[in-house]
Amino acid sequence: MQDSWRLRPGDRIIRRPRVRHYRLRRVLGVPALFSSAYGNVGSSIYYALGVVALYALGLTPLVLMLAAFLFACTALSYAEGTAAIPEAGGSCSFARRAFNDLVGFVAGWTLSLDYIITIAISAFIVPGYLAFFLPALKTWPINSLVGIGVVVALATINVIGVKESARVNIIFAILDLATQGLIVLISLIVLLSPSLLLSNIHWGIAPTWGRLIYGLSIAMIAYTGIETISNLAEETRRPERDIPRSVSLVFGAVLIMYASISLVALSAMPVVQENGVWTTELATRWLEDPIMGIVNHLPSILSSILGAWVGLLAATILIIATNAGILGLSRLTYYMGQHRQLPPLLSRIHPRHHTPSTAIIVYSVVAILLIVPGRIGLLADLYSFGAMLAFTFAHLSVIALRIKEPDMSRPYRSPLNVKFRGHDIPLLAVLGGMGTFITWLVVVYTHQIGRSVGLLWLAAGLVIYIFYRRRSHLSLTQSVGKEERGIQKTL
Repeated sequence: MQDSWRLRPGDRIIRRPRVRHYRLRRVLGVPALFSSAYGNVGSSIYYALGVVALYALGLTPLVLMLAAFLFACTALSYAEGTAAIPEAGGSCSFARRAFNDLVGFVAGWTLSLDYIITIAISAFIVPGYLAFFLPALKTWPINSLVGIGVVVALATINVIGVKESARVNIIFAILDLATQGLIVLISLIVLLSPSLLLSNIHWGIAPTWGRLIYGLSIAMIAYTGIETISNLAEETRRPERDIPRSVSLVFGAVLIMYASISLVALSAMPVVQENGVWTTELATRWLEDPIMGIVNHLPSILSSILGAWVGLLAATILIIATNAGILGLSRLTYYMGQHRQLPPLLSRIHPRHHTPSTAIIVYSVVAILLIVPGRIGLLADLYSFGAMLAFTFAHLSVIALRIKEPDMSRPYRSPLNVKFRGHDIPLLAVLGGMGTFITWLVVVYTHQIGRSVGLLWLAAGLVIYIFYRRRSHLSLTQSVGKEERGIQKTL
C-alpha cells in the first residue's frame, strides 16, 4: 500500500502559521515593587483616617494598630506564597496550587473587585485635593472628568510598558514619603499631647462596642494593596529575594506613618461631646481630607506653606494608587486567562510593548464608568469585601501547601511555626486567616452596599466561569496548566 503521506506530482506544500508568544519581561526590582505596593496601601490614609475616626473616635490609633496586626500576618503569608510561586496571580495562584481552579477563581475574582474600586476612587479623589489651588475641581462633573483623565493617562502608560510605569511610581513614592515624614516630624513636635490622647478614650461609651467593631472592619481598608507585589512577581528580576524585602519595607513604612499620623490627628482634633453626641473634627469637618485637617491645626506660617504641598502630596500618592490598581488588576487577569479561568481575550499580550493591553483597557473602562456618577460613598463601602475574602484564601493556601507539599521550595518562610501532626504550620497564617475571615463576616453583616454588590459581583463571576469552562469542555475544578496566549503571525 502506498504511504499516504508521500508527496505526489502537483501537490502543494502549505505552511502553517507559526505562533509567536509574547511574555512579560522581568525588569522590576525592590524599588519598583515597593513603590507600586506603597502607592496602593499608603494612599488610603488620605480618606480612611477620617472614616475610621467616624466610628472609632479616640480609639482610632488602637483600631489601626489592630488592623495592622492582620496586615502583618497577611503580608508574611503573601511573602511566603509569592516567593514559592512567583506568578502574577497572588492569592489566586496560591489557591489554585493548594486547592483547585474553582477556589482560585473565587479568590482572584473577589480581589479584582477591589482593584477596580481602587482605580476609580483614587483617581476621583485626585481633583478633590488639587481643589486647594482651583476650587472648581471639587464640583461635579469637573471632578469626574479629571478623574477619568487620570485613568486614561495611566492606562496609556501601562499599555506602553511596565518599566515606564514603575518609574512613575518610584518618583512619586520618594516625594510622598519625604513629605509625609516632614509632616509627621513637625506635627509630633507641635501637636502631640499624650495626656489629651488618653482623655479621648471612653471605653464602651465613645465609641460603643458595636461601632468599635464596625470601625475595625473599616480600618482594614487602610491596608488593602499588599497583593500588588504578588501580581508583579512574573516581572520581578529575583522574586525569591526582592519580594520578601519589598513586603517588609511596605509594612514598616505604612505602620510608622499610620501610627504617627493617627496620634497627631487626634491630638489636634480631640474627641468632644456636642449636644450629647461624641465627635471629633477629624470625622466631621475634615472627614474627606484628614491630612489637610492636621496641617490646618499647625501654626499659621507652617499651615499656609504645607497646605499647598499637601494638596500636591495627596494628588501624587492617589495617582500612584490608581497606577498600582491598573498594574495589579491587569496582571491578575493575565494570570487567570493563562489558566483558562477567564476568556482568553483578556490575557493577550501586546506584540510590541509586551503588556496585557486588553485587560488594561477593559478594566480601565469599567473604572471610568464608576467614576462618572461622582459618588464616592457607594465605592468606599465596597473596599473590604473582596480583599478580606482574598486574604483569607491566601492564608488558607499557605497553610494547605505546608501540609500537601512540605518539600516545596520556599525561599522565604513565615516565622512562628508550630508542629501539628508532623507538619510545620505557620501560626501567623492561622491567626491572620481567622482575623480576615471574621472581618469579612462583619463586612457582610454590617455593610449593606458591600454585601449586596459584593455578592452580586461574586455570583456574576461564577456564571462567567461556569459558562466558559463548560464551553471549553473543562471541569470546574480541573487545574489547567499555563497556556502561552500570544498573537499569531505568519512567518
